[in-house]
Amino acid sequence: QVQLVESGGGSVQAGGSLRLSCAASGYTYSRTCMGWFRQAPGKEREGVATIYLGGGNIYYADSVKGRATISQDNAKNTVYLQMDGLKPDDTAMYYCAAANDVGWACSMNSAWNYWGQGTQVTVSS
Repeated sequence: QVQLVESGGGSVQAGGSLRLSCAASGYTYSRTCMGWFRQAPGKEREGVATIYLGGGNIYYADSVKGRATISQDNAKNTVYLQMDGLKPDDTAMYYCAAANDVGWACSMNSAWNYWGQGTQVTVSS
């Protein structure tokens, strides 16, 4: 059983930065796909970024390209999402997710097996 714990959210002004962390405990292995998603009140959940732990294959949503960087620290079993140039539209609950045994097919459409509890990001204008 994989457990995911997000941290790093907070309140910032537009143009600011935050680094979100997702610490995984339990069994994760190189064929795991990790992703960040977000959901704002009244809106559907959307994918933000994904990374394949076995190869670093990375995808970003168009809405965050150039402003977001997803990365992994295998020694700490942690995935990060660095968000720069934050906008009020980035305000949402951010969730970390894991998809097992996906391999190079890692993408926003992967079958996500595990989810964290979320961390709130609020951006004021």
